[in-house]
Amino acid sequence: MSRTYYVNGSAVRELETQPLRRPERPDRRKIEEEQRKKRRRNAARRNRERELGMSKGYVLFLSACVVAVAICAVNLIQMQSQVSQRMKNIAAMESQLNDMKADNDARYKEIVTSVDLEYIKDVAINQLGMNYATAEQLIYFTVDNQNFMDQYGDIPE
Repeated sequence: MSRTYYVNGSAVRELETQPLRRPERPDRRKIEEEQRKKRRRNAARRNRERELGMSKGYVLFLSACVVAVAICAVNLIQMQSQVSQRMKNIAAMESQLNDMKADNDARYKEIVTSVDLEYIKDVAINQLGMNYATAEQLIYFTVDNQNFMDQYGDIPE
C-alpha cells in the first residue's frame, strides 16, 4: 500500500488514514468471572493450608473428645451387662420362689390330709370329757360391715 501525503500549511497529512484503534475494554462479565475464579482458588488454597496445619490445641481437643466418647461407650456396655445379669438373677429367684411355693402347698395338703378330725373329736369327747356347747353358753355379737371386732372388755357370762 502506498502512502500518499499532502501538505496543508505547515502540517503534512497522510491520505486515507485509518482510525486509531482503541484497545478493547474487557467485558464486565469476563472480569467478574475471573475475579470469582480467583476468589475460589484463594479460598481453596486457604482451606488446604488450614487442613494441613491443625494446631496442637485442636488435636488435643479432638483426642479428649474421642476419649470421652470411648469412656461413655464402655460405661454404657457395662451397665447393659449388669442389667442383663440382674435380669437373669431375678428370673432364677422367681423360679426358685415358684418351686418353694409349690413345695409348701404340697406339704400343707399332706398335713391337712394326714389329720383325722374324727379321731380328734373322739379323743376330746371320750378321753378329755369335753361336750358340745349348749344354747345358754352361746353369745352372739353383731359386727358393723367390718371383717373384725375389737374387744375392749370382758365377755359377760
